[in-house]
Amino acid sequence: MTIDRRRLLQGSAALAASTALIGPFGAKRALAQAAAATFQPEEGATLRLLRWVPFVKGEEEAWNANTAAFTEATGVQVQIDQESWEDVRPKAAVAANVGSGPDMVMSWFDDPFQYPDKLVDVTDLCTQLGDANGGWYDGLRAYAEQDGKFIAVPLCAIGNAICYRDSHMKAAGFEEFPTDTAGFLELCKAMQAAGTPAGFPHGKAVGDGNNYAHWLLWSHGGMTVNEAGEVAINSPETLAAINYAIELYKTFIPGTESWLDINNNRAFLAGQVSLTANGVSLYYAAINDPAMAEIAADIRTTNLPIGPVGTSVELHQTSTISIFNHCKFPNAAKAYLEFMYQADRMNAWLEGASAYCCQALKGFAGNPVWTSNPIHAPYAKASESLRANGYAGPLGAASAGTMADYVLVDMFAEAVTGQRTPEDAIANAERRIARYYR
Repeated sequence: MTIDRRRLLQGSAALAASTALIGPFGAKRALAQAAAATFQPEEGATLRLLRWVPFVKGEEEAWNANTAAFTEATGVQVQIDQESWEDVRPKAAVAANVGSGPDMVMSWFDDPFQYPDKLVDVTDLCTQLGDANGGWYDGLRAYAEQDGKFIAVPLCAIGNAICYRDSHMKAAGFEEFPTDTAGFLELCKAMQAAGTPAGFPHGKAVGDGNNYAHWLLWSHGGMTVNEAGEVAINSPETLAAINYAIELYKTFIPGTESWLDINNNRAFLAGQVSLTANGVSLYYAAINDPAMAEIAADIRTTNLPIGPVGTSVELHQTSTISIFNHCKFPNAAKAYLEFMYQADRMNAWLEGASAYCCQALKGFAGNPVWTSNPIHAPYAKASESLRANGYAGPLGAASAGTMADYVLVDMFAEAVTGQRTPEDAIANAERRIARYYR
C-alpha cells in the first residue's frame, strides 16, 4: 500500500478517520505541525515501512490516516507493507543483514537486539518524545534501549488477557472466574466436561504461544536465566509448570499444538472453544459481526490467574519501530515517527485500536479508550505491568535468539504432547538456551 498526497485513503470509513485526524483546518494544520518538527525530511525522500498484519481494522485505519496526513504535510510518500505476525521477524532479519528492503520495521519483543549494528541510533528522537510525554514505561523502554542508546522506538504493548463465555463458565458451575491457577484448572476441567472446552496455543504463535508459555513458566516461579544471565531453566519450578501445563492440556480442544496466532481466535468465534487468552481484537471481531451477536454479548475478559508465585506475571506482546541503516532518508524516517507520536495523532491511533494497543509513553495513559468499556480493563495496564521475556537476565542477542527460536513454546509443547518426558523437555530447552547464553 502506497499513501501519497494525491491518494489519502480509499473507502469512506478510512476517509472519515483521516478527516477527523487532520482536523477542520485540513492540510494547513498538518503543515503547521510539520513546520515545527525537529526532524526535516531530505529532499525527494520516500519511505517504506514493514509492519505486522493488523487484527483491528480501526487501528490500521488510524495509522494509515496519520500516515496520509504526514504525506500531505511533507510530500514524503510512505509505502506500507504488511506481513503475517510470524513472517515479520525473518523478513526484517533478511533486510537488516542484506542491507536493502524496507526502511523501517514494526518488530516484536527484543528482535532489534538480533541486529543492533544494522539500526539507526534514535536516541535523539526517543529522548525528545519521552521528555514531552511523561517518559517511557520501563518494560517497553527495555525492548528498545541498549548500552544507554535507543536502537528502536517503543511503540506499544498488545495486552493479553483471558477471554471467556460467561454463560458457559456459569453452566460449568462457576459464578466467578477463578483468580488462581488451581481454581483455573478446575474451571477448565468443568468446562470440558460440559462440552465447552478451553484452548491455548502450543504452536509457534509469536504472540499467543509465547504469552501462554511464559505465563506458565513465570506463574510457577521458573525462569530461563538468572540475573547473571546463567541458564536456570532446569529447576523444580519449571517442572511444576510443565506438570500443570500437562493437566491443562488434557482439557483443551484437540490440535492446539499446531495453533498459530489466528487459530485460537477462529476457534473461539466458531464456538469450538469457550475460553482462551487473546488481545481485545477477539471481542471486536465478534461485536462487529451481526451474526455473532450472541457470542459478543457473552464475552468477558480478565487477567490471567495468579500462580504459586503469588503475583501477576504476564509477558504481553510488545512492538517497536526500528530504522535500518540502509534507509536513504533517515531524517525523513525520524520526521515520520515524530509526526506519528504527536499527541493528537497518537491518541487517535490508540482510540482507533480500541484498547488493542497500550501506549508506550506514560503521557497517553489517560486516553478515554481505557475506561470506555469494561472489556478493556484487563488490557489497560499492559505497558505498566509487562515483564520482559529475558527475565530474570538482561535483554540482548541471547534473549532475542531464545525467543525467536521458540525454546519455551517448544518445551511445553514437547511435554504436553508426550514427545518428551517433562525432564527431557527441560533438558532439551536447557541445551538450546545455553547455545545463546554462551
